Amino acid sequence: MPKSKSGIKSDLTKLDRTEPTRTDYQDAPEITDAQLARAVISRGVRLRGRPKTDVIKVPVSLRLDADIIDAFRSTGPGWQTLMNTTLRSKLKELPNQSRTSKKAKIGAR
Repeated sequence: MPKSKSGIKSDLTKLDRTEPTRTDYQDAPEITDAQLARAVISRGVRLRGRPKTDVIKVPVSLRLDADIIDAFRSTGPGWQTLMNTTLRSKLKELPNQSRTSKKAKIGAR
């Protein structure tokens, strides 16, 4: 382990053993009533990450023409959602048989 990392580890261990004092918080700004009104108080398990949705997204590996990907990426953040929305709108134009999944066709036999 490089010396710099071991030095950091010993400092963090020392820091963990110290109790914060009132003067440690002198530079912190006052909490406003608006901030308190927006505060969420939780006890126990804290949910983290992306919120759960009813729609299940499936990761796929798909080969597309480079100009198609470039066109969607050039729209900026959210380009994958835009691609999903575009495909969904095109799906409405397809005949019903094309929308039947492979599993549904197998189960119908």
